[in-house]
Amino acid sequence: MGIYQTHAADVEAFHRALLADFEVSEGIYSRARIEDTDSVCLWLGANVMLEYSCEEATTRLQKNLENAKARLEVLVANLQFLREQVTITRVTIARVYN
Repeated sequence: MGIYQTHAADVEAFHRALLADFEVSEGIYSRARIEDTDSVCLWLGANVMLEYSCEEATTRLQKNLENAKARLEVLVANLQFLREQVTITRVTIARVYN
């Protein structure tokens, strides 16, 4: 009975673990099994990595996602404006040459 309980606990722990694919090098990926943990390390860029609790990391990543979505909306609006300007410029050039 003790062996079964230990095995069942190991199986349960295995299923709680997170399987993740990560890039080792350009075009080379590896799979890792991440055990249940209390903290994560986030790569902030410029050779900076910080350790956060899971809750803090989730909050920070949610904030980054919201900021990225807001910037995407601005970029899409700017792109639309540029497309209109390109069209106007082409029409103007066509009028000059004709």
